[in-house]
Formats: sequence, structure tokens, C-alpha cells
Amino acid sequence: MSFHPLEKGIYMKIAITSTGKTLDAQVDQRFGRAQLFLVLDTETDEIKVVDNQQNLNAAQGAGIQAAETVVNQEIEVLITGHCGPNAYRTLQAAGVKIVTDAQGTVGQMVEKFKKGELGYAQDADVPGHWS
Repeated sequence: MSFHPLEKGIYMKIAITSTGKTLDAQVDQRFGRAQLFLVLDTETDEIKVVDNQQNLNAAQGAGIQAAETVVNQEIEVLITGHCGPNAYRTLQAAGVKIVTDAQGTVGQMVEKFKKGELGYAQDADVPGHWS
């Protein structure tokens, strides 16, 4: 299902898993062990970099901890490559919509989101402990 928030005058905060600190960085394919989250306020286009270093080498629970980090940023939509079941459930319980299978640069995903070209995931797309 595609969603076009800006067309309806709805502004929100989105987070995109990222390998770097700019819109030119590639989308990190891992959610729980993503290097960074780039948080974008779609009303102001302000970008905030949120570090996820504490989860890069976590023995377990990286997805849930990363989900809590996202929820604490008051994110409404997460865009990532892949999301496991524990993280998916945690995000969904907090009301965060999830877009998986994102590829390319963070900037490309922001533009696709603004154009309503991304659909929300209906479930986790990888098993737990996927890396």
C-alpha cells in the first residue's frame, strides 16, 4: 500500500537506516545493526543523525534496542533494507510504519517517500538474528 503524507498536508518524522551522515550515503540494509539513523522532519527538511553504535556488535537484542532508539526519536515511518521479527513487532506496537527493501541512497528514498512511491511492510522480511 502506498502512502503520500505530503499530499494530504501531513508532516512527519521519518528515519532511514544509513551508512553515512548525509543524504548521499547508502541505505544500510540492516535495521538492528545499522550504523546510523538519519531522522528527517518532512515539514522543515531538518536532518538529525542518530548513532546506533551500541548495537553494531551486540550479541543479541540489537533489533529491539534499535527499535527503542527509533521510537524514542518519535519516528512515524522507518525506511530500511530489512527488518527482523522482534524489531518489527516492537516498532509496530509503538505505531511506527515500516518500509523494507529500500535500496540506493538515503536521498533517493526520501524523494520516493515524498512522492508516495514506497509501500509499508506487512511483516518482518528476514528471520531473527539476520545479519
